[in-house]
Amino acid sequence: MADNDWKKRLGVVYSTNPDFIYEEGQESSVETLEPARQKLRVGIDRKGRAGKQVTLVSGFVGSDGDLAELARRLKVKCGVGGSAKDGEICIQGDLRDKVLALLQSMGYVNSKRAN
Repeated sequence: MADNDWKKRLGVVYSTNPDFIYEEGQESSVETLEPARQKLRVGIDRKGRAGKQVTLVSGFVGSDGDLAELARRLKVKCGVGGSAKDGEICIQGDLRDKVLALLQSMGYVNSKRAN
């Protein structure tokens, strides 16, 4: 049964070679840089949010799990909601100074205010 798992092969073009064996590609995992080497930018954004302000933390290099953990810690410390996806952390409200101070206290010394 494991050799005939068709869901893993969706989108693969049919082969007429009788000896063809489909091999899955290995996922490349991104190593998370240590906090002192991260260059994070803390800015504010209003576009596409009906005039509401959000604080964006961009420039994170690492795995999605580490990004989600950093976002969770920032949201808890600020007491607001937000999300983490596509390498960006979105925190509800204009909390640039507070987020920047929190990041620097966590060891992200290369964090800067973007705008």
